[in-house]
Amino acid sequence: MKKSPVEAYSWVVRGKQRRDIINHIGDRETPTQISQKSGYSLNHTSRVLNEFKRKGIARILNPKQKTGRIYELTGKGKIIRDEIRKKAQK
Repeated sequence: MKKSPVEAYSWVVRGKQRRDIINHIGDRETPTQISQKSGYSLNHTSRVLNEFKRKGIARILNPKQKTGRIYELTGKGKIIRDEIRKKAQK
């Protein structure tokens, strides 16, 4: 289920782990890389990434692979991440 950008932003900022993980998604990274950068377990990071995918915040670039999936933020995800970073700088 994809949410509007405002609904998705509201959902992300309500969860500390979601905020942290979205801030650690760079360009084309695996869940392991994101997990290591964010400090959250691989299991938790994967769960959040799947939620991001369902809500249209992130996408998998190689969906047919079962391991080593590569994630990147969608346009909506980048807007949300940039807003979170902008508010954190204030």
